[in-house]
Amino acid sequence: MPLKNLARVDGITLVGRAVQASLAAPSVAEVIVSTDHDEIAAEARSHGARVVARPAEIAGGTASSESALQHVLERIEAGDGGLPPQEVPPVTVLVQCTSPFIDPEDLDTAIRRVASGEKDVVVAVAETHDFQWRIDDGVATPVGHTTDYRPRRQERAPHYRETGAFYVMRTEGFRQGSSRFFGDVGIQPVASEWAIEIDEPRDLWLARRLVDQVTDSTPAPLDVDALVTDFDGVHTDDHAYVDQDGTEQVRVSRGDGMGVSRLRRTGLPILILSTETNKVVASRADKLKVQVMHGVDDKASALRAWIAEQDLDPARVAYVGNDVNDLGAMAVVGWPVAVADARPEVKAQARVVLAHEGGNGAVREVCDRILAARPGEAAPRAVAAQTPVVTG
Repeated sequence: MPLKNLARVDGITLVGRAVQASLAAPSVAEVIVSTDHDEIAAEARSHGARVVARPAEIAGGTASSESALQHVLERIEAGDGGLPPQEVPPVTVLVQCTSPFIDPEDLDTAIRRVASGEKDVVVAVAETHDFQWRIDDGVATPVGHTTDYRPRRQERAPHYRETGAFYVMRTEGFRQGSSRFFGDVGIQPVASEWAIEIDEPRDLWLARRLVDQVTDSTPAPLDVDALVTDFDGVHTDDHAYVDQDGTEQVRVSRGDGMGVSRLRRTGLPILILSTETNKVVASRADKLKVQVMHGVDDKASALRAWIAEQDLDPARVAYVGNDVNDLGAMAVVGWPVAVADARPEVKAQARVVLAHEGGNGAVREVCDRILAARPGEAAPRAVAAQTPVVTG
C-alpha cells in the first residue's frame, strides 16, 4: 500500500492518529516522526510531532525499525533541524502508525512500568484463545493443546499476540543491543477487538468498518463546503442501453435529482467530474443545473484546479466515486466517499461508504447528509462516539 500512513480512518490519517494518541498519553514528552517523505512529514507536523529526516540508507523496504530509532536518538544527541543537542530520554517508545486504534491509557501504563524499573521492555499484545497449529516438515502439529484434549475456551490459558502498536524500552538497554527486546520483557494487554494492523487494503477496510459499527444507526451529517461526483456508477447504475445506431442511454434517479436540487438551493458548489465523453453527462448536469467537466482523463489534476478556482479548502470537499479511475480524485479531498456497490479498492480509500448504490439513491443520500450538517436545512442527528481511542 503506497503511502499507507496517509490513509485515513475516521477522517484522520494513520500517522495523524498515531501522533495524537501518543501525545494524549501523559508520560509522553515529545513525539518524533522519522520519515523520508515530505507529505508524511507535513502531516506529522500538523498533528504536533517533530520530524527527523530519515536518510536513504535506512529508508528502504528492508531497513529495520530499530535502525530508524537509533538514528533518531543520535540526532537528538547531536542536535537536529537547528535544535540544540539534548540528552536522550530514559525511556523510548516505538509506535507504529499501522495500528490505528492505540489507547493512550494503555500506552501510558506501559511507559510507567518501564520508567519505574518494573520491566526493561513492555510490548502491546492482544489476548487470544485460538487453537493454533504449526507445520513441521509438512506435518501439522497443535500448539498449546492436543488433538485428544481440546478444552473449552474458558478453560484454556490465554495466548497473546503482538499487536505492533507500541514497544516501550529502556533507552540505554535498546542502544546497547540495537533490539527492541532485551532484559525483562513484559506485556501490556490491549482490547483485542481493536488490535488491527494495517498491512493491506482489506485491513484498512476492516478498520473503517469497526468505526462504523460503533456509530449511531442514523447516517452522520456530512459537513463539507462542496460536492463533486463521478457520473457513471454514481448518478447511474453503471449500465448503458445501446440501440442499433450506437446511441447510448442511461438510467438515473428522480430522487437523486431532488436531492441535488435541494442542495443546490443552499449555494453549495456542486460539480460532476467524469471521464465519459458521451453528451448524456452534460445533458444530465444541465438538467440538474450544476457544473460539469467530462471527457477528463486526469481527474485529480482537474479537481485540484477546480478547488483552487472556487477558493475551497480541499479538506472540506467531498468526492463521490465508484471505480478505480476515481482513486486519484478521492486522494485530493478530505471526504472521499464511495457508493455502496463501489469497487473494493474505492471502498478501502473512502472515508464514508454510502448505504445506497449508484443510480439508486446514492446521490440523494450524500446530498441529504450534507443538508443535515447545514443549520436550518435539516434537523441535526445524534451521533455516538466513534472509537474508544482518545485522538483529539
